[in-house]
Order: sequence, then C-alpha cells, then structure tokens
Amino acid sequence: MKIAPSRLAAFLQRPDPEIRAVLLYGPDAGLVRERADNLARTVCPDLSDPFHVADLNGAALAADPARLFDEAAQLSLAGGRRVVRVRAAADALGRLFAGFLTEAVGEALVVVEAGELSGASGLRRAFEGSPRAAAVGCYPDAPRDRAQVIRESLMAHRVTASPDATRYLVDHLGEDRLVTRSELAKLALYVGDGGRVELDDAVLSVGDSAALELDDAVMAAAEGDMARLDRVLGRVFQEGESPVAVARAMLRHLHRLHGLAARVATGASIEEVMRAARPPIFFKHQDGIRRQLAQWGERGLRAALARLAEAEIRMKTTGLPAETLCREALSAVAQAARRTPNRGI
Repeated sequence: MKIAPSRLAAFLQRPDPEIRAVLLYGPDAGLVRERADNLARTVCPDLSDPFHVADLNGAALAADPARLFDEAAQLSLAGGRRVVRVRAAADALGRLFAGFLTEAVGEALVVVEAGELSGASGLRRAFEGSPRAAAVGCYPDAPRDRAQVIRESLMAHRVTASPDATRYLVDHLGEDRLVTRSELAKLALYVGDGGRVELDDAVLSVGDSAALELDDAVMAAAEGDMARLDRVLGRVFQEGESPVAVARAMLRHLHRLHGLAARVATGASIEEVMRAARPPIFFKHQDGIRRQLAQWGERGLRAALARLAEAEIRMKTTGLPAETLCREALSAVAQAARRTPNRGI
C-alpha cells in the first residue's frame, strides 16, 4: 500500500502491526535513511543491538535470496521482535520481495532502503500491491518543511534563529535531510547551547563558498563592477564551476531583474517592487538589486538576456574555449550596466 502524506508522520511513529515490510525510496538519501532509522526504532530503540537488528546489503541479498527469509524468520535470543534492514536495494529485488510478501514468514519488520524508483518499478509494485507492506517516497523538503526541520533541529539545542537567518538556511539547505541536520548541528555548536543564530552566523557556518562566489560574480556583473567581476570570476573557475553553470546563474538573475524592471516600467516604485517580490529578495542582495533596478531599463535587460542565451549556445556548439566565452558575456553585461538605462548592449 501507499502511505498518504497526511498519515505519514503517525505511521513512522507507530506502523500498523499488520505491516511486515516497508520500502523507503527516493532521491533524498538522507531522508530515506532518517525515516528508515525511525521505523526501525519503533521495534528496537538501540539500532546497534545485534540480537534484534540484522543488516543486509541489496547486492548480497540478490546473490543469496534465501537470507531474507532466514533473517525474517529468526527469533531473537534476547526475546522480542527483530528488525531486518536492507540497504541499497535495487529494482532487481522486486520478484524476491513479491514472493516474500506472499509468504511473510516470521515476525520481523523488514525495512528496505532504495534510491529513486519509477512508477513502473517492480520493487515499488511489490510493496504498493501488498496489504502486508507499505511504500514511502522520500523527496527533498519543500521550503515550508525545510523551515520546520530547521526549527526542530535548532530547538533540540535550545537555539533560535532570526528571520533573516532562517530564510538563508531555507534557501541553502534541503537537498539531503541528513546533510541538513548535520549542518544545523554544526551551526548550533557554533553559536552555543541556548544561543541565537543571526544571518552572518548562518552564512559563515553553512555557506557554500563556491555558491557564494558565484552569487558575487553575478551581482558584480549586473552592477557594472568590472574589477570585482574579473577578480571573483577567477575564484569561481578555480573552484571548478563550469562556464555553462555561471552563464545560467547570470541568466536566472537577469530574468528576475527583468521581471522587477517591467513592474517599475508600469509606474511602481523600486521599493514597492522589491517589497512585493516573490520569493523575497535575499537580505544581503537587497542593496545590490536596488542599485541594479536604478541602472537597468527593461529594454537593456532584454538585450542582455539575448546575449547570455547566445553565449550559452556557443559554449555548447562552437568548440571555442567556454571560459573565454563566459567571461566575454558577463563582461558585456557589466559594460551595459554602466551605460544609460534602455540603451541595451
């Protein structure tokens, strides 16, 4: 069966005793592991207990399918129910689990961890089609869920966060639940038990230096700061960022700036446009965006977008040095930013 999102929290805390096996799958490996741990602890609080917990690898299980039945049927020498954990399960195990769920030997709870599986996956179908099993998809947190994880993780250390720090953390964490919790634990240690996280603390503790350099390069180009752009771009490429990724970051920024400038062109003030921006403009970028909106006109931004799109195509198709093409494109944006608005490139 599938577990509906509205039932998931209750299920993870107290799974139906009729459920003999649970498949956790999806692109967020950290969330898969966290939920698998939570489920296993409903049977055995100490996951290192060898009498109550058996750990199996998907590849080893494929080579010796009988071991699944043996481990599920085995009784604990210390008494009580056991947990059988299957890690790194692949779709090739679908037939094995379909047969296991038909027989459902023993009393153990089988917890299976897998990566992303399509709707046609045999492994997913085995779990979703059995009344004795459940399948749970694990996907990166949405911003609202991420904010809740941030609050819960920091509160465990009696730590609070300012609104600006929380917004920054929501924007920069969330691709992997375990990585998110690890970064938040590091942040809590940084500010100390009972402390408060401010924006600078969040940036210093969990900021991705390569991403921060890329943001700085994009802002420098949009503001026409040629010296800063040249200096920061050098560091960006030293960090290993690809020229195409840099061009796309510049395109995303110009797209957003173009949308804001179009509203200014209808008569709204820069301050009104910035206050109404969704998602909200990052705290540290507000002054820069304000300057850029004063510098750029809607027509100039359209020309800059066309120039960047053409540069990306040339990077992919001409065989010319991609880094050189990227530098030329961003320099052209910076030069245009220094001209009178609406003159374009």
